[in-house]
Amino acid sequence: MNRVSVDRVSKSFEDGAVQALKDVDFAVENGEFVCIVGPSGCGKTTLFRIIAGLDDATSGEVLLSGDPVTEPTPELGIVFQEYHLFPWRTVRENIAFGLEQQGLGKAERAKRVDELIELVGLTGFGDTYPADLSGGMKQRVGIARALAVDPELLLMDEPFGAVDAQTRDMLHDELLDVWSKTGKTVLFVTHDVEEAVTLADRIVVMSRGPGSVREIVDVDLPRPRSRTDDAFAEVQEHVLRLIQES
Repeated sequence: MNRVSVDRVSKSFEDGAVQALKDVDFAVENGEFVCIVGPSGCGKTTLFRIIAGLDDATSGEVLLSGDPVTEPTPELGIVFQEYHLFPWRTVRENIAFGLEQQGLGKAERAKRVDELIELVGLTGFGDTYPADLSGGMKQRVGIARALAVDPELLLMDEPFGAVDAQTRDMLHDELLDVWSKTGKTVLFVTHDVEEAVTLADRIVVMSRGPGSVREIVDVDLPRPRSRTDDAFAEVQEHVLRLIQES
């Protein structure tokens, strides 16, 4: 079953003078981890915003479990590169925000938050404020907050772009662990091809202006994946070649 379908999505700006996306078409199956990559100017961020319901497509549509996406919805858990945490709220209170909006009872809310704090590796930091967290820890809070309302799709826009390489590697492992435990469908936008090959079941490679799907690459490699393996390097080189030639 397709969890999300991007159906011939196009996007123009300035009364049609600038076309950012043209007939973008792909689907993500239930429980699948798919990455989107492409050269600068290919419209990755524009596409992300349309899938998230933050912007409208000029033509085409995005379907989530068969229903059109026309605005942000709790069924879409969104994680941005910027952490967007409430600085006046603790880790626990940030994670609980969506649950409060849903009107979940205090006891059930606390139980759910405790489960998520453990899931993302923040045990012992529930009462800590964002100012006292590292970048990697802030993004773990962001992921937990997105998962709190049990969304159908976890939509991530370069979520690890602001952290150092060592932290990013650790977050990759933790995200894959969360994905494995929750069975969530993940759509992950990144400019980093190595990151995409590390994480994805499939990689949607976009071509530059107007952005369209150049190729969808299957990443048929066992997890955990080693970047020193020849098979890993072959997939990475193929994706890089597609981007460079677009």
